[in-house]
Amino acid sequence: MATTRYRCNACGNLTRFTVTSMRRTTAFHHFTVAGDLTVEDEDVVDEQVEEVTCRWCGNGSAVVRLPPAPDHPPGQLPVADAAPGSRP
Repeated sequence: MATTRYRCNACGNLTRFTVTSMRRTTAFHHFTVAGDLTVEDEDVVDEQVEEVTCRWCGNGSAVVRLPPAPDHPPGQLPVADAAPGSRP
């Protein structure tokens, strides 16, 4: 599943956003005899992102969706996201 990444053009934030979305899902609901619920096998059928706001500066109009990042090994950041001075 592809992950949507965002960037705030107002402050440069790449990591913290409030995302408001509407989801339609299917799921298996497993109730115990005592009535406790465990939700299993949840699949997102449809999702509509309604609003994205930057958590750093509060701006919503300057947030843009980034193109998908190329695949990279687990645990290794792409060069563009690596911390300054670190090696890829």
